[in-house]
Amino acid sequence: MNVVKNVLDRYSEGAKTRQESLCCPVDYDSRSLANLPQEIIEKDYGCGDPSRYVREGDVVLDLGSGGGKICYMAASLVGEQGRVIGVDMNDDMLALARKYQKQMAETIGSDRVEFHKAYIQDLALDVDAMENYLQEKPITNAQDLADLDAWKSQHKTQQPLIADHSVDLVISNCVLNLVDEKQKAQLVAEIFRVLKPGGRVAISDIVSDEIVPQHLQQDPSLWSGCISGAFQEYEFLQAFVDAGFNYVSYDKWDAQPWQVVEGIEFRSVTLLASKPLGTECIDRGHAVIYKGPFAKIYDDEGHVFIRGKRMAVCERTFKQLIEGDLADQFIGVQPHELLPAKNWCAPHGTERTVQETKGGLISTKTEASCC
Repeated sequence: MNVVKNVLDRYSEGAKTRQESLCCPVDYDSRSLANLPQEIIEKDYGCGDPSRYVREGDVVLDLGSGGGKICYMAASLVGEQGRVIGVDMNDDMLALARKYQKQMAETIGSDRVEFHKAYIQDLALDVDAMENYLQEKPITNAQDLADLDAWKSQHKTQQPLIADHSVDLVISNCVLNLVDEKQKAQLVAEIFRVLKPGGRVAISDIVSDEIVPQHLQQDPSLWSGCISGAFQEYEFLQAFVDAGFNYVSYDKWDAQPWQVVEGIEFRSVTLLASKPLGTECIDRGHAVIYKGPFAKIYDDEGHVFIRGKRMAVCERTFKQLIEGDLADQFIGVQPHELLPAKNWCAPHGTERTVQETKGGLISTKTEASCC
């Protein structure tokens, strides 16, 4: 089965006439849709709304941006200091998105969106640039093919489409399941590469409750229909953990499956994850208190957080917990005086004494005045 051709053909048809079988019901904020062209709304295919995780000032990368709906929604949220990059491999979808670029720039006040032709599993390669190269130097023999490979390698190194550590938020709406099974690990690694330290992921996609058998994966209609290429629900999370992300979780999880094929349930989820701020562990005396409700929790780096205890963490972990998406679960306790910087971290499960932390600034999202 030619995965790329089947997907391109299916979505080219979707750019011309609406394909109901390509999308799940999604509860979008009507205010976010108010300024969008009706054609983009009608020809959008997705299973979630990752735009709700966009923050002001973000550089946002939308993988498989299609007709541009989520990109334009994000553009209205990032503000004057932010920008949005959409990548897609389908010429018809890119044409639809670009058709309204000038109109949308006037609507939101500036042109904050750009669209590029690219493979989402190879974000360094500018496919438009490669196609221009091929027009000038078509491949007619083995040497030409070797020259193309050399050009791609040089281009990706010297002029990557999406540079390392350049994006604040990667979003996607029901597209990762369209990537060939053998390239899914590369896809997640590319997401990690382009994110800034501390960058975030918000990906809506379809997952299965069981591993999809080979005979279903070989069905071109099920694959291009966002079904048989789905990650298994546990493996989707684990793929991001294996790539080096932390705080990987499901935010949205549809109770009812979108489709059931041969007893396998396929449903829409939204995965959240963060790229670590770095690898350096420097203990400066910070602590966090896990609020509960569980007696004890662990993160993927091995930290132990005991409910109500002042647990020692390095400066990096403190910043990511207290300033990140998990801030409502932790109370941050900064030391009264920073310890001298040392490139080491207290063993996991170490408690800070009250005497070590007394007088330090307390940070919590749920602070309330008692008087």
